[in-house]
Amino acid sequence: MDYKFIVRTPLFAGLSEYEAEIMLKYLGASEREYSREGVIYYVGQKIRRLGLLLSGGVNVVRTDVWGNQNIIGHIMPGEVFAETYACIPGEAMQADVVAAVRSAVLFLDIERVMAKDVPAEARPEHVIRNLLTILASKNLYLTQKMNHITPKTIRERILSYLSQEAVRQGRRNITIPFNRQQLADYLSVDRSALSGELSKMQKEGLLLFKKNQFELLGDAASPHS
Repeated sequence: MDYKFIVRTPLFAGLSEYEAEIMLKYLGASEREYSREGVIYYVGQKIRRLGLLLSGGVNVVRTDVWGNQNIIGHIMPGEVFAETYACIPGEAMQADVVAAVRSAVLFLDIERVMAKDVPAEARPEHVIRNLLTILASKNLYLTQKMNHITPKTIRERILSYLSQEAVRQGRRNITIPFNRQQLADYLSVDRSALSGELSKMQKEGLLLFKKNQFELLGDAASPHS
């Protein structure tokens, strides 16, 4: 186990490698690898363990009865997923969790962090505080996504998402974690319509793009789809 990586993750930030090792053993940590498009958790599944992504990338996907997919979020290495369901025993998953690329996941029985017999040297109160921060951040993320898909036009949705990513990454040359179909699913728009709008925006000098890399140029014109 790479404890140097573990203590840099939001869940274990502030712990020493020794403290993290104790906590992982107490939480019954187990590692598993998934190939691209491998399903980690299924909708309707009842779980007890959250996932900490060690490498790769993971999408949280909601699919309706007609097969239409909506990507709720993308998980990067060091981030956790399914933490809400792991903290509420018996609550069924409302989305699938799928590996976007070959990925390694560390599973943790996070509910045990609140038990009375947690070793004091594992600093459980610190992990609990980190978990609360993560839950609050996820709530903010969902609010931001709602802001992206609320606009009526495709251009407004694209601008909302790319603008936020530029602010988050601190530059106008950005890389997003989605391919074109995944971006369309995330923004809840048709893929061909999304590609058409991106081409228009590039011709108008608003941006340049190649696959999942974008460079934002000048001011956005009046949005239209």
